Amino acid sequence: MAPTTDAGRSCTADPAPHPRPTGQDLYTISEVAAFTGLSAHTLRWYERIGLMPHIDRSHAGQRRYRNQDLDWLDLVGKLRLTGMPVADMVRFAELVRGGDETFSERRLLLEATRREVLARIAELHGTLAVLNHKIDYYASASSASPTSSVSEGTSSR
Repeated sequence: MAPTTDAGRSCTADPAPHPRPTGQDLYTISEVAAFTGLSAHTLRWYERIGLMPHIDRSHAGQRRYRNQDLDWLDLVGKLRLTGMPVADMVRFAELVRGGDETFSERRLLLEATRREVLARIAELHGTLAVLNHKIDYYASASSASPTSSVSEGTSSR
């Protein structure tokens, strides 16, 4: 089962609805790969390194994922998008499995990740400002005189 909070709720905040059949709660690895965009190889690797909790198996040994597992994979995907290293994601998963007494450590790990994300966002805002300036420059240069050559200057690069 996917890690949960003390109240039994999934650890993801308001997970986006997945394209899951209504009422279904057992999925093959192929179905999970289709829902998540992850390969079956990646799903097996996540399980092997401890990023995924124990996945139930059918009587034939096939993995059977549950909705909670899909919710957990959604959270893992968000953590990947933050740039969190795999080792930190595995540590986070271990902390979640450790229970409520690890809330503080989990919070610290997520706060550190948030600081890194905010720094990257600030850097991207600066990059966006440069792009906007260049776009405005080219728009005004081309509308002023389509046949003349305009010098950009080095401070605007």
